[in-house]
Amino acid sequence: MPEIKTLLLFLVTAVAEIVGCYLPYLWLKEDKSAWLLVPAALSLATFAWLLSLHPAAAGRVYAAYGGVYIFVAIFWLWIVDGIRPSVWDIVGTLVALSGMAIIMFAPRT
Repeated sequence: MPEIKTLLLFLVTAVAEIVGCYLPYLWLKEDKSAWLLVPAALSLATFAWLLSLHPAAAGRVYAAYGGVYIFVAIFWLWIVDGIRPSVWDIVGTLVALSGMAIIMFAPRT
């Protein structure tokens, strides 16, 4: 069960980070309101807080989180940007998730 909790926490963390970066992108590239920077800042603060909730060492958490971030970013590409991921996007995502699983769930002494 801790594996599922870890994965869910990583997923929520990745969404917070992507939202925190996507909103300024909309302001800078799509001429949206500068007020988007307020929820972006809150989302990035939430992202940092969520990363602190993991019991593992910070470096290990950051390394493993990268794999889940890749998965969520590719999913975002498909759902939000409307661009269907290529086979290589999917293969790369599976490799990244495999690395995340090795880093987070390998037996430790």
